[in-house]
Amino acid sequence: MSQQQGDRTTWRRASPGALAQQEPLWREVLGARLRRLRKHQGRTLHDLAAEAGLSPQYLSEIERGRKEPSSEMIAAIAGALGIGLVDLTLEVADELRRDTLSFIGFAPVSDLRTHTGPPPRDVSASTVVSLSAVA
Repeated sequence: MSQQQGDRTTWRRASPGALAQQEPLWREVLGARLRRLRKHQGRTLHDLAAEAGLSPQYLSEIERGRKEPSSEMIAAIAGALGIGLVDLTLEVADELRRDTLSFIGFAPVSDLRTHTGPPPRDVSASTVVSLSAVA
């Protein structure tokens, strides 16, 4: 149903049943991204929390999207993970954009800027929308 080519993505309207889930929140997407980064590095919750200067319980709540951390706290966690605050913010924003577009009824197809042939068979030309047109 959907295709991605690198970081170039175009969206089309998805089926009406796809709107059943709730729109994602920044803190939920941020927390999930932080958890994936921590696990990818093979680090424990206690290890990362200690390096960032916060309690493991609080970090766990951030990772589960239950707490809205301050910008200083996000910067401390990003630094402990070895990622720049700008890079982390961009990653979270990109993921939030994808999740939000899925929520409002758009699903990735391909990039119109690089697509030279006709649209995929299951999508008419009128339903394909450039990501920049809806973002």
